Amino acid sequence: MEKIDEISTVKKKVVVSTLSLFFQSGYAAILGLVANLVITILLSPTVFGIYIATLSIIAILNYFSDVGLAASLIQKEVVTREDEKTAFTVQQTLVGSLVAIGFLASSSIRSFYKLPAQGTFLYWALLGDFMFSSLKTLPSVFLERKIQFEKIVLVQVIENTFFYLTVIILALVGLGLNSFSFAVILRSIVGVTSIYFLSPWKPGLGINKDSFKKLVSFGLPFQATSLLALVKDDLFTLYLGKVIGFQGLGYIGWAKKWAEAPIRMIMDNISRILFPLFARFQKDKERLSRLVDKIIHYQSLLILPMIIGAALTMSLFIEVIPKYSKWSPALPLFYLFCVSAILSSYSTPFINLLNGIGKVKISFYFMVGWTVATWLLAPLLIHFYGYIGFPITLIILSSSFFIVIYETKKIVQFHTIKDISPFFVASVIMAITVSLFLKLNFSHLLTLLIAIGGGIISYLFTVRYIFSIDILSEIRFLMKKNG
Repeated sequence: MEKIDEISTVKKKVVVSTLSLFFQSGYAAILGLVANLVITILLSPTVFGIYIATLSIIAILNYFSDVGLAASLIQKEVVTREDEKTAFTVQQTLVGSLVAIGFLASSSIRSFYKLPAQGTFLYWALLGDFMFSSLKTLPSVFLERKIQFEKIVLVQVIENTFFYLTVIILALVGLGLNSFSFAVILRSIVGVTSIYFLSPWKPGLGINKDSFKKLVSFGLPFQATSLLALVKDDLFTLYLGKVIGFQGLGYIGWAKKWAEAPIRMIMDNISRILFPLFARFQKDKERLSRLVDKIIHYQSLLILPMIIGAALTMSLFIEVIPKYSKWSPALPLFYLFCVSAILSSYSTPFINLLNGIGKVKISFYFMVGWTVATWLLAPLLIHFYGYIGFPITLIILSSSFFIVIYETKKIVQFHTIKDISPFFVASVIMAITVSLFLKLNFSHLLTLLIAIGGGIISYLFTVRYIFSIDILSEIRFLMKKNG
């Protein structure tokens, strides 16, 4: 009976957390859309490329901030005060050292990338944000362990509000790249204050050898996977900034940001819940199987039409937005990134499953392959095809999703084709419908609105009346069952 009550409680927390994360992502998406439009209208691709490169430098520093201790605390069944103090002390020692190194390396980074003064200031602001963000780790871990993501969401809503509004206002008054810098500083201060208010925790210093060994035994393999992701993504972004220049990096950053928006909005939120959830039920294979089926089902329902619809309408979208034609050269990149985004979305849930049930070595081996392939293929393809070679590389790598599924099925049984096929067919019908509407001889804006509206209607109609999937009924059933 206690186990049933526990499962019921967990279900309720999962639903509340999931809805909270989607609310936050929707709210952030609207603010982010407005901010992104304002920024990319006012700023050049070169300036936007500097911002992308600077973020990658901080991401590299962020990797070394806790050697996987936060993930260990989430995955651990019982967390002691010694575990808390050990994790906090180790993390702050690492972060303090990295920030100091980061500041000392400022002149070298500025010289290597030929950063303007505003670019250097942004780099310093992000170093400060890195320091403040590390202070939020432990309070956030406790909320994740309790699957109380609604509180984390509230902090993110507050942070995003301050960040995006500051960026928009300062960009409009002409501060350029400094708009990001001041927004980052303000977000850092507000974020730390908010998380400690919602998740009070008293910091403590000290390192317990036993606690450290236990935390690192899981944390290091987990962090090794993160290191490879870092080398594959952020370090390669820095390589691109040097090889193809900031303008080319700006085009890549713009195209990748728009193409992966549904992934960031949906999969990132789902992934944050999946890891502690899979860890909670890691010994219950039947429940894990049902969880994976549901994830693939709802992921396909949302992601496929969103990315395919965006790919069909983006060229017209650029025509509608004033001063946005400067991003037209990035459209071929955008289309290729859309393909890689769809394919890679079917690797993410299974990598999370492997990590959650403690099979970090398997996910580590996958990341080794992807990282090596990135650094072997991308420079070669970029040499022959220019910066369009980068998204081609990602398509090749993301095509390996079926291998991830095959390996995961050896551990947990689940359905794949059954959960994907209805939404794939519905998306194809939607694509045909949208393509027909885009040929209408109306104004750009009216044609775009009609195409989007017609696409949504055709998709929902196909899902409901051809495949007999009532989306609204499923949502009501899920809420009633877990409410």
